[in-house]
Amino acid sequence: MRDRGYGPAAMQKNQPSKSAVQRVQLVCTTFELQLPFVLFLFLFFSGLLVYLSFRSFLGGVAYLAFFRQQLATPPSSFLPFATVIVPCKGLDEGLRENLSALLKLNYPEYELIFVVDNESDPAVEPIRAILNDGSRLKNKLVIAPTAVDCSQKVENIRTAVAHANPRSQVLVFVDSDARPQKQWLRELVAPLEPPNVGAATGYRWFLSTNPTFASELRSAWNASIASALGPNTASNFCWGGSTAVRRQTWEGLNLSERLKGTLSDDFTVTRAMKDAALEIVFVPQALTPSMGNCTIKELFEFTTRQMKITRVYKPQLWALSFFGSALFCGVILSAFLIILLSRSNSWLVWSAIATLAIVSALSIGKAWLRLRAVSLIIPTASRQFLPQITLWLLAPPLFLWNCISALVSRTINWRGIRYRLISATETERLK
Repeated sequence: MRDRGYGPAAMQKNQPSKSAVQRVQLVCTTFELQLPFVLFLFLFFSGLLVYLSFRSFLGGVAYLAFFRQQLATPPSSFLPFATVIVPCKGLDEGLRENLSALLKLNYPEYELIFVVDNESDPAVEPIRAILNDGSRLKNKLVIAPTAVDCSQKVENIRTAVAHANPRSQVLVFVDSDARPQKQWLRELVAPLEPPNVGAATGYRWFLSTNPTFASELRSAWNASIASALGPNTASNFCWGGSTAVRRQTWEGLNLSERLKGTLSDDFTVTRAMKDAALEIVFVPQALTPSMGNCTIKELFEFTTRQMKITRVYKPQLWALSFFGSALFCGVILSAFLIILLSRSNSWLVWSAIATLAIVSALSIGKAWLRLRAVSLIIPTASRQFLPQITLWLLAPPLFLWNCISALVSRTINWRGIRYRLISATETERLK
């Protein structure tokens, strides 16, 4: 009688072959024979990861305490005339709302300079609508020349600075995809009063009105960089999307000239401040929501671009990111494999279980503390509780991919323009 798939022959066919079972058993046996060496190796790297995770958790505690301390500080009376420069290119999601927010800042006297590289840029229409609002006659639109040997944003900044009002004492830079809150300018300018302070900076926090997996992962990835800023002015950096510099400092350091040939205004201004031994103050109140969604492709493009820029402008930081993300991915993957492959309740298995539990607890705790701090400034960020305490697990693998990509290529695509990063002072615009 012909077997129709229900008899012993069929059952035997569906079972794993004897040789396959033997191969798995051989792997497990070999694995356990190497137990002392594997245990030492795993304990060393897992111990290092646990230590770094604990340090990161303590950083989260300090981050929240710093935010609370800054919010309790009395407002400053240092309110000089300020020039707010807004480089624009293309239509950001929510651009009209972002630009409108700049008209409602709680600051006595300031001007807005919007700058594009082409009168036909889609951003020009909403900018002109803002200019025609009539609330501030000082606002203006400036057309910058097309960049040749630097990024277009850098060219826009250099052009806009040259058009600043002679009365202006402070130059403030904000990205077009940021949506500053009313106190943003007042809080950002205040720390510039002492002569030893070179710049004051905020940072971005990605938010979405209709969250997607890609946009929430981008926010979790970016959050780890946001919490690197804090009370240590020596380790802080300038984020060009929310930075204030005294005009006297800008001109004294010849920053417009130093920006020539560069792609990143952030790293260039940061390096200039450190070379001059000037402090960079992080202002929690200047943390700005960056509204919008992104696709998976845009997520990888954005994160990889950041690490490519980092590799060229601060290779030590890129190397640390590479090591940290590789350590995390290696230890976590090894822990899972140890639990799956080991056939006995050995010390190695329990070490793997303990590593997963401790690193997870510390990472979730850090994400929660960071979100609590940010929610003090941006209350709507609290709705990201679930993504922030879960997607931290995917951020290190994404960082690892970004670092590897930065190792093999120096070409980026930014706002529809392709660049090749030759060095920290040389940029090639590709056709």
